[in-house]
Amino acid sequence: MTSKLFSELGLSEEVLKAIDRLGFEQAAPIQAAAIPLLKQGRDVVGQSQTGSGKTAAFGIPAVELADPANRAVQVLILCPTRELAIQVSEEIHKLAFFKRGLHALPIYGGQSYERQFHGLQRGAQIVIGTPGRIMDHMRRGTLRLDSVKLAVLDEADEMLNMGFRDDIELILQAVPKERQTVFFSATMPRPIRELIEKYSRNPESVKIEQKALTVPTVEQFYYEVDRRFKVELLERLIDLHDFKLGLIFCNTKRMVDDLVDHLEAAGYLADRLHGDMSQNLRDRVMNKFRKSGLEFLVATDVAARGIDVDDVQVVFNYDLPYDGEDYVHRIGRTGRAGRSGCAITFVSGRELYLIRQIERYTNTRIQRGRIPTMAEVEEARENVFLGRIRATLQAGDFKQQDRLVERLLAEGFSSTDIAAACLAQLQTGEEWGSQPGTEPHARPDRPDRESRRAPRGERPAPRRFDRPEPVRPSASRPEAPALVRASPPPGPAEPAESPMPGEASVAVPPAEGPAVVSENRPEPATPSPQPKKPKAAFRAGSARDRSSPTDKSLPPWLRGERGQPREQRDVRSSRRTSGEFTRLHLGVGAAMGVAPGDIVGAISGETGLPAQVVGLIDIRERHSFVEVAAEHARAILSRLNRTQIRGHRVRAKVA
Repeated sequence: MTSKLFSELGLSEEVLKAIDRLGFEQAAPIQAAAIPLLKQGRDVVGQSQTGSGKTAAFGIPAVELADPANRAVQVLILCPTRELAIQVSEEIHKLAFFKRGLHALPIYGGQSYERQFHGLQRGAQIVIGTPGRIMDHMRRGTLRLDSVKLAVLDEADEMLNMGFRDDIELILQAVPKERQTVFFSATMPRPIRELIEKYSRNPESVKIEQKALTVPTVEQFYYEVDRRFKVELLERLIDLHDFKLGLIFCNTKRMVDDLVDHLEAAGYLADRLHGDMSQNLRDRVMNKFRKSGLEFLVATDVAARGIDVDDVQVVFNYDLPYDGEDYVHRIGRTGRAGRSGCAITFVSGRELYLIRQIERYTNTRIQRGRIPTMAEVEEARENVFLGRIRATLQAGDFKQQDRLVERLLAEGFSSTDIAAACLAQLQTGEEWGSQPGTEPHARPDRPDRESRRAPRGERPAPRRFDRPEPVRPSASRPEAPALVRASPPPGPAEPAESPMPGEASVAVPPAEGPAVVSENRPEPATPSPQPKKPKAAFRAGSARDRSSPTDKSLPPWLRGERGQPREQRDVRSSRRTSGEFTRLHLGVGAAMGVAPGDIVGAISGETGLPAQVVGLIDIRERHSFVEVAAEHARAILSRLNRTQIRGHRVRAKVA
């Protein structure tokens, strides 16, 4: 079946804006086939599997049909379970976002009647409910169906299996005969066909045909993972297999943008490709990808048409495609020109059964993958590192340093300790001539991925997959920053608090490190002129950011267990200089009640980056300035412009 864009289906401007807000651009096959028929007023019988996009296939015409000026029930949607009724109601609300005055009301058992009475009295043009509760309201006289124009039976076969046939017939007899009737069902047993013949008028059949296909040159795997942990799993798999060139597919433009921001913040060379980009920009991105100037291209199905790159090592289905045909098109972009390829799909929750449908469609077996542990990822990184060292030794392409080695041996160091120290220097990205606490010299060639990523102590700690967790690095609550107690050096390194039980803690050296801020000791800094009011310059986490022990403006991760502010490192690490910070202008200030902790919390919460990426914060009356690590400035700008601080839109730009 030919794919179509939503803009080609003749939809109203309000609905198109709602669809664009959700990030969709291409209609699923069932949507492209059913929506034009329903807009013409035809009865439709749709046969499609759950998860193929049929909710929008009848939801979009329902929103188009309903008249906001008429407060009577005009669309009735029957669902077998309360969970499905809630899901359909949420989808209808999103599709009707820009159609003012249009209300959708879910009605199901287990919810109080009073709430449903109030919703019906207020006037709901679209009612979504289970047959049993719909019948209850009909008997009570609180639900009138004499104005219904469209009746939809979603998962009709499931409702019959649950014994709702009599209720369904009574409901369909109560609605006007001139209505449109829509049946959606994964299967078409005899009872369904009998209902269709009895209550439909010359229905148009829409069935998504699937042809068996095989993809022999591509190894296929799927990983069952919660949606919150997809980013972490993606990074683990990339590092484990050391992929250098790959495609990542998402279903929405918004997810493409979010994922690219995450990957860039983590140090990967990634860029986006979706329908909101101009053709010139798409061409530039594609040329960069073909020339291996990118490691990963994140794209939607529509934007990815025409991608023809022979060296793609892996295709990630970050979001499960709508049907088997899209799946085959995606994974067919690897394993070309006689090469072998790899396709990895992430599934969560109820999506697992769709893998079986794709297996039947492709006539191949998709192997279940085991989520790698951090120990396995670290071992893989070490193997890659040792492989480079081994290749250098075998090629003999290095300068002899016998004189330096002999000097160290003469000082009493063993050869194994010397080699270990050199390897440690290489792993941290430092080179000969760099002093402790300074940035290593830039290499003329493109650095490897690990050297582009933030030092391990400054990256968010890896998440664990073996237990449910309420927090994700990209969630609204930020990671806990590295902390250090104000104790006189010298002494052993003191570990920072581990953000998750069972994870390794990060050691922070107290000596020769950044300035330590304490309640009883002023910040050791060069004296500077006192700023004029109402301007107030702050350094994130400094004593000036703690007006009281129970300052509610501070985010929870900057307060102690009983509301006491924790002692914290100066956010400018000793490995950075002021020239490595980018100054941003934020359109929020003291007049909006914005405090430094709000800005640090917004940056860490939206990007998942640690607080160490934030430098000097200068809050003015109507705006603020904040210094952030230059390497993360682009990702921080992108995320801040989509968030709010103290209820005000940020509007961030480079100062």
